[in-house]
Amino acid sequence: MARTANPFSNLYRHRDLVVQFTRRELEMRHRGSRLGHLWAILKPLSMLALYVFIFGEIFNGKFGVIANETTFDFALGIFMGLSLFNVIGEAIGTAPLLIVNQPNFVKKVVFPLEVIPLSNVVTSIYHGLLSLVLLLAIAPFSHSGVSWQGALALPFLILPIALMALGLAWGLAAVGVFVRDVSQLVPFVSTAIMYGSAVVYSPVKITHPIYVVLRFNPLLQVINEARCIVLWHLAPNYAHIAYSYVAGALMLAAGYALFSILRPYFAEVI
Repeated sequence: MARTANPFSNLYRHRDLVVQFTRRELEMRHRGSRLGHLWAILKPLSMLALYVFIFGEIFNGKFGVIANETTFDFALGIFMGLSLFNVIGEAIGTAPLLIVNQPNFVKKVVFPLEVIPLSNVVTSIYHGLLSLVLLLAIAPFSHSGVSWQGALALPFLILPIALMALGLAWGLAAVGVFVRDVSQLVPFVSTAIMYGSAVVYSPVKITHPIYVVLRFNPLLQVINEARCIVLWHLAPNYAHIAYSYVAGALMLAAGYALFSILRPYFAEVI
């Protein structure tokens, strides 16, 4: 019961393991690559180029918030959305097989298995931060530029996304032990989350009947707030930010509870 009620105290005790596994995860992702950690920036940049070409050039996409919006301004909005979404996208992409691929640790009764999904999420946050640093470096060349207030607000906007990512990673890692097909569904679910979070288009383009449902997507709200605050210097909507924090906390609690409930049965299945 104590595990489920207070996961953070347990994780804090094993913080050295979190650091160790995060380093290992980073090395494994870039093993054999000549460009190494540069891929953390090159991958979202390549996706950015594709989306800007399709949605910006072909479909003439605009966010319609700042005056005289250029393709570069539109690209920054997409890049912001991609950088934040990838924190969740990368985390859940590998989550279903995290425990399955570590049978030796599962058989060690005292090993804190919750560290493995956490290290995976920390790695995703690291990649997301690299992308955001690049965005802050090039944003001054846009029409609206970037302000220190907006840059300082970024950590508070990433935190609820990190909570969502960790909750989903714990839940998917636990379910993936028993239902291996989950790993086949995650790519579709990840793509659906991306398009349902207005990553590559403006939320104002969502028709009312659809927005009635999508407005409850906390990722959509926090990504839109990040663009408004950091790129367009608009006043924050504190209700939307608070909602994303509440949703993130609930997803974290639900994911950890599910992980804790199923954990005693991992060894029987693996």
